[in-house]
Order: sequence, then C-alpha cells, then structure tokens
Amino acid sequence: MGPLWGIDLGGTKIEGVILEERDHPKVLKRLRIPTESSLGYDHIIEQIVRLVEVLTIDAGIKPGKIGIGSPGTLDPSSQLMKNSNTVCMNGMPFKRDLEIALGIPVTLANDANCFAMAETHLGAASDMNNPQVVFGVIMGTGVGGGLVVNGEVISGKQGIAGEWGHIFLNKEGGDCYCGKVGCVETIISGPSTERYYENLVGQRLPLPTIIERHQNGDDDIATKTINRLLKYFGIGMAQVINILDPDVIVLGGGLGKIDLLYSDGVWEVEKHVFNDTLGTTFVRPKLGDSAGVFGAALL
Repeated sequence: MGPLWGIDLGGTKIEGVILEERDHPKVLKRLRIPTESSLGYDHIIEQIVRLVEVLTIDAGIKPGKIGIGSPGTLDPSSQLMKNSNTVCMNGMPFKRDLEIALGIPVTLANDANCFAMAETHLGAASDMNNPQVVFGVIMGTGVGGGLVVNGEVISGKQGIAGEWGHIFLNKEGGDCYCGKVGCVETIISGPSTERYYENLVGQRLPLPTIIERHQNGDDDIATKTINRLLKYFGIGMAQVINILDPDVIVLGGGLGKIDLLYSDGVWEVEKHVFNDTLGTTFVRPKLGDSAGVFGAALL
C-alpha cells in the first residue's frame, strides 16, 4: 500500500508524519512547525505546504494523497469549514484550497475523529477483538468526540457525528460558545469544573488540585465538585451509549487521565444506561499526542 502521510493541524503547531504502511506503522519522518494562525488563513495554507515540502525532501518520497486532521468540521453540503476555534478557518473552503496548493487529493477529518481512528487501529481499541463501534472522547478545555464504525470514520450528513459535547445537560451550565445553553461542555469540561468550584469558594484552583483535595477528604466543596463532574459524566455518556451502543469508549484529553472516571464515573454511566448492565468498555488512550497525526495518516 505504501507510505501514509498525515498532518495534524492545531492552534499552535502543525505536525506531519510519514508512516511506512498501514499494517506496519513505523514512523519514517516526523516534523512539527508553528501554525502561526494569527497571521491568517492563507498563512496556515502556506505553512502546511512548507511542512509537506520539507518532509518530501527529508524522506526522498512524494505523497500521492494526504490525510489531515483539523480543528472544526468541513460541512459536507457547503464544503466550507465550521465550528473551528481557529476562527479564521470558519467559512473557508479549506479542503479545496489545500488540494489546489498541494496538487494532490486531501482527506479531511476533525481532530476528535483522528484521535478515534488512531486509537481504533493502533492504540487502545486495537488490543480488543475487532470492535465494531469505537467512540473516542476528548475531555479537556472543551468536550468532543469521534466515531469509528467498522474501522472507518463516520462524520454524518452535517459533519457533526460524535459531537456529544453539545448535548443538553443542565441549564445551570450557562451559555455555551455554540450559542446554546447548558451543553455538556459547559458542565464537565476542565474550565467549567474549575469555575464551579471557584463560584462556591471564591478561589480558582486547577482541577488536579481539586481532585487531590477530594481524595484527601479535607475539602467538602472539592468533593461536591468532583461528585458533580462524575454525575454529569455518567448522564452525558449514557446518552451516547443509548444511541450508539459502542463496544469501547476511549477517554482522551486532560480529563481522561482522571482515575475516578474509570471507576466511580463508569458506575455513574451504568446508572443511566437503558440496560440492566453496562457492556461498553472504557479504556485509556495509548498513543498520547501521536494520536492526532497518526489518525490523520490512517484517513
């Protein structure tokens, strides 16, 4: 099948990788350069072209096509970008412009789908017995998700498949940047959880400190904050499971490192699933910060 080329476009960096082949994903070349998104949309295109040119020279091979993971989503009907926190990309024909600039076909998916793709084929879910449905969760500054069915990314008619971060949970979460109120992201993201604690005690603490205080048993507000996080994680995840019934859920992002999610959090999920037992397996990711660029290559 030959080498696979992938690019992970982030807000601060652009990373490229060349993998030897799909079934033997040895890294042939890997390179990171700054995104410099403050310089605008055209500059981002130029940086990607520059990255591909350098990789081509270093590896001595040219790409026939490239998979790219990006913030935001390419709307299937308009072919314009939307929902990107790199705001200069919104409303732009990113896939078309890249294909013109690079002169080769481009396959585009959002970063959560790339994470799910990589963990399915090369990471945590690859150790399981051919899972049919894998849901990749991103829980950090924001909350998102990616869906892989029978080994392939499912984006959906509107390009929003997997976006569980914008399911309604509770209006107490307040306004979300998406224009709705009470989304999952407004309740259980890292900043939202820290803000809940701050509103109760008047002091902003990082989430790891709040967790530590909860586990030490000497801060009732920390315990209230973490119990709230676990409760709403359970409610939100149960809605995903009731609709998709995945074999495995991979918990990525900063909050995916919280041990309690895999014990008390899973128990909270089980309380709300439309079944007597919870058959879905929750696992930690294995690929770290390689997941995005590896997933892009697998596209």
